[in-house]
Amino acid sequence: MSFFTYFFIVTIIAFVALILPLLLAVAFFTVYERQLLAALQRRQGPNIVGFFGLFQAVADGLKLLIKESILPKRANFLIFILSPVFTFGLAMAGWIVIPVNSGEVLCDFHLGILYTFALSSLGVHTVIMAGWSSNSKYSFLGGLRSAAQMISYEVSLGVTLLSVLLLAGSLNYTMIVESQQTVWYAFPLFPTFLIFFVTALAETNRHPFDLPEAEAELVSGYNVEYSAMGFALFFLAEYSNIILMCAVTALLFLGGWYAPSSFFIFQLVPGSFYFALKTMFFVTLFIIVRGTLPRYRYDQLMRLGWKVFLPLSLGFLVFYASFFISLNSLVETVR
Repeated sequence: MSFFTYFFIVTIIAFVALILPLLLAVAFFTVYERQLLAALQRRQGPNIVGFFGLFQAVADGLKLLIKESILPKRANFLIFILSPVFTFGLAMAGWIVIPVNSGEVLCDFHLGILYTFALSSLGVHTVIMAGWSSNSKYSFLGGLRSAAQMISYEVSLGVTLLSVLLLAGSLNYTMIVESQQTVWYAFPLFPTFLIFFVTALAETNRHPFDLPEAEAELVSGYNVEYSAMGFALFFLAEYSNIILMCAVTALLFLGGWYAPSSFFIFQLVPGSFYFALKTMFFVTLFIIVRGTLPRYRYDQLMRLGWKVFLPLSLGFLVFYASFFISLNSLVETVR
């Protein structure tokens, strides 16, 4: 067997091993979201289809798979077709650098955080491509809204990351998690942790910041002209990005795969279980926020991003940097 054949087979196996659990996680996410929203709002609907509502995800998938794909007459067909493909591909590629346990990662990239947020920035282009190529004013307006929102909140998201990097001294996810063996960063960086979580809601277009998909104003936002598998790819990418942001939050602030205590009973459980549990905790918070908070107006969204979160994140960054420098100078003086 030649080297290229071996490399191709290994690549295919790694891709299948990555994408199948993600698709199952997205399907489980939709069922879990419907169940939890139904419990929060005391209503019934798709949560009762089949056994505990589990058949609803199967029904939705089959419906989108067998539906006819409709192409708008005056759309740019090439960009219109490629936009959901690129969106789904970027969502899947973000998981390559996410470690689920010590040494359990497809690519232990030294600049993992930069890689993740570079892909997040590229996701803005696919949304604009989808909105523009549809040749619809509603989808184009939804694409512009989404681009402005994601760009605005990426600034605050990047500034909050700098506070984590000050403590960890690395851009590698594994090294950041290993630096939290003593204390999770959510405790010393609690204000930054809250800002990061809220900006993650805005970055993934979730409630109360789902302005690009405001049904009462734009019908469905940038994907209003898509149907069948095109819409399904956008749907899968959106939920995959939500789970990805929850996983990144668990890695940066809650110690990743480390147990909450060093007691020997906690050490009997594998670290991947704690990582999944922490990710599930943030997924639950995303759903609870959606079920309880009303949607922001667009001017409120922009004001919160530029006039509240950006000054706060910069202020906390300067405070933490000054505090750590002063503490380091004090320790050197004592020595």
